[in-house]
Amino acid sequence: MALYLITGIGGFIGSSLARELLRRGEQVRGIDNFSTGRRENLAQILGQIDCREIDILDLEAVKSACAGVDFVLHQAAIPSVPKSVLDPIASNRANVDGTVNVLVAARDAKVKRVVYAASSSAYGDTPTLPKHEGMTPDPISPYAVAKLASERYMISFYRCYGLETVALRYFNIFGPRQDPSSPYSGVLAKFITLMLKGKQPTMFGDGEQSRDFTYIDNAVEANLLACKAPAVQVAGKVFNVATGRRVTLNETFKLLQELTSYSGTATYGEERGGDIKHSMADISLAEKHLGYKPKVNFEDGLRRTVEWYRSET
Repeated sequence: MALYLITGIGGFIGSSLARELLRRGEQVRGIDNFSTGRRENLAQILGQIDCREIDILDLEAVKSACAGVDFVLHQAAIPSVPKSVLDPIASNRANVDGTVNVLVAARDAKVKRVVYAASSSAYGDTPTLPKHEGMTPDPISPYAVAKLASERYMISFYRCYGLETVALRYFNIFGPRQDPSSPYSGVLAKFITLMLKGKQPTMFGDGEQSRDFTYIDNAVEANLLACKAPAVQVAGKVFNVATGRRVTLNETFKLLQELTSYSGTATYGEERGGDIKHSMADISLAEKHLGYKPKVNFEDGLRRTVEWYRSET
């Protein structure tokens, strides 16, 4: 039995990681300042975890949380491109300074490995598809720059201090417990909750932008594989976590019409600053070195997600 520290445990990815670790019989400690995470995500498991309400900008508190920990799953962030465009200072503070605190605390506590929630936004809007880890990063938004900087910090802490790190570039993770209430929420969470209520969703742009939407169970599996994969293959490395397939927002809307029984149309707005047009991953490195294979395809993940949101209404 290992002890895992999850930063941002109140988020939908963090809380999903916690549930799976508990299911596997592992020990879970979590930290969150609940600025974007939700206590409701942890309500059913709160008695089974060591949950601490702290901010990752509080270095001493993070050091205390890292004591005795085997693996750190670093999910905490302000996960929003639009918000970073509006407030780049706050985005940098949470997404870069906070990451350095986590790395320093993990190093001093002699944690075995830190697995980091990196972002596909590092690739920017380069036309080459699929995106592979050997490409030169070209981040557009302050959020993307911050996530890439943290990714490089992961690598530097491995090279300088021998702290094993793995960075996972997430591609549009979606699933149950994703917060639909914020204007910066993931597009699928917002679409699903609106359409279940018979309300019209808005697409920013023409709807032909495409994404490699990745169901939450695949991201959880990738994190846990990254904890145990041989260091010689993964330490100080970066891997895409996705499905290797892209779907347009217009195609997604049509699928959601069937799943939600929404008979209306979508409305279209102006493109948002910092957004990219197309995104799709090459996942061959993750398959080779992590043993990763997406277990849930887009359609099944979408169905499961709609069912969960329907059960919550």
